[in-house]
Amino acid sequence: MAAHPARNRPRPAVKDRVTHSCAECGAAVGKWLGQCPQCQAWGSLVEQGATRVRLSAGPVSAPARPISEIDVEAARARPTGVPELDRVLGGGLVPGAVVLLAGEPGVGKSTLLLECASRSARDGSAVLYVTGEESAAQVRLRAGRTRALTPTLWLAAETDLAAVIAHVDAVAPTLLVVDSIQTVASTQVEGAAGGVTQIRAVAAALIGLAKERGIATVLVGHVTKDGAIAGPRLLEHLVDVVLHFEGDRHSPLRMVRAVKNRFGPADEVGCFTLGDSGITALADPSGLFLSARGAAVPGTCVTVTVEGRRPMLAEVQALVASTPAAHPRRAVSGLDSARVAMVLAIVERRGSVRVTGNDVYTATVGGMRLTEPAADLAVALAVASAVTDRALPVDVVAIGELGLSGELRPVGGVHRRLAEAARMGFSRAIVPRGSGEAPKGIRSLEVGDLGQALQALDNLAVLRLPTTPRPFRLVEGAAVTEP
Repeated sequence: MAAHPARNRPRPAVKDRVTHSCAECGAAVGKWLGQCPQCQAWGSLVEQGATRVRLSAGPVSAPARPISEIDVEAARARPTGVPELDRVLGGGLVPGAVVLLAGEPGVGKSTLLLECASRSARDGSAVLYVTGEESAAQVRLRAGRTRALTPTLWLAAETDLAAVIAHVDAVAPTLLVVDSIQTVASTQVEGAAGGVTQIRAVAAALIGLAKERGIATVLVGHVTKDGAIAGPRLLEHLVDVVLHFEGDRHSPLRMVRAVKNRFGPADEVGCFTLGDSGITALADPSGLFLSARGAAVPGTCVTVTVEGRRPMLAEVQALVASTPAAHPRRAVSGLDSARVAMVLAIVERRGSVRVTGNDVYTATVGGMRLTEPAADLAVALAVASAVTDRALPVDVVAIGELGLSGELRPVGGVHRRLAEAARMGFSRAIVPRGSGEAPKGIRSLEVGDLGQALQALDNLAVLRLPTTPRPFRLVEGAAVTEP
């Protein structure tokens, strides 16, 4: 039987699909547009042709082995000499790991990395610090001011990728710091330094170099005005660890948070203080977020927040003042404005504390930012104290999340929170019902809703509010609510 003529015809070549990517944010679209639909930038879409991939076998770098025979010593973390940074990294830097440290301008990224590089060099490691934003003399002056001068710390001011690789070949470092990734460019790639194409190419080259030679690499990244890491989102996926360096320039407190970590916890935080003599690690930062006063003041309440695995005390302050304006102000500092507005509604509706028609100002002490719901009860009690103009006892902490019906929901890690409060000198705590036995040195009062919490303070002759909660019994080490 003769073959069908249509089956013998050669198939036409499949045309490569052409896409357009944004040079600002890296978003891809199927056709050219005048404005990027992702970041709203004009004239930033660049045409890119699709690349065909042939499915054929190729050479391998090393044969596959059973997982039990893999040597894990090469992946052990080496301490950097900065304990707070090691805490966030999960023990230190792993050889071949690539860390991306991002933060706002002037927050202290270069100072922190220079201190880390200096301490690593003092332990006998060869460290190469590549700066693309400052001259070598400027970095030398900072190192002299912060006492970070070490013979095995090598410094190079370069913005060309090929020159950076040449310095790596000459020094053979165990730690490489590139400050910053947005300033390094390759002559083999089109586009200006800091563009999406350049950042992608430079990052891929440095990551490949770090993996091939086992060099722990730290890349400094810029952030946008919204606080996100500048450049393509692919950069955060390529690196092993993503750290955010946070801090208010009007406060010496600095915090390093782990957003992504392949070698340790991704919710840890490290605390530092930045001064004229450099950056200093804070092993015990709880005292920074409390007011230095001897007597009780109306409108304040202390809570215990958990940053990663570390409990820290934080003080919430509230000020309620009458106003003739038709629309009272609601000002928030260090707290989530939407959550504070919800707590104010709960306080008025479920706690019979009138705040309508008044200006309400809420803030934290020491530049602390409280985002977890466990601070709801402290905000509510601080507002109630400000309305009644009666101070809470100075030895009381409040922990708990408020529901819309006024119930107090349990939170995690209550025992650790209370142990930290007891260590800092607090002797009483208001916690949600069912929180368990309190540690030694502090008495816990378990309440079921906001009304009971306000009544507990009323029984202590602190607040006088029209509430009708269920009675309770206060017991050393635990609290029992009567049926």
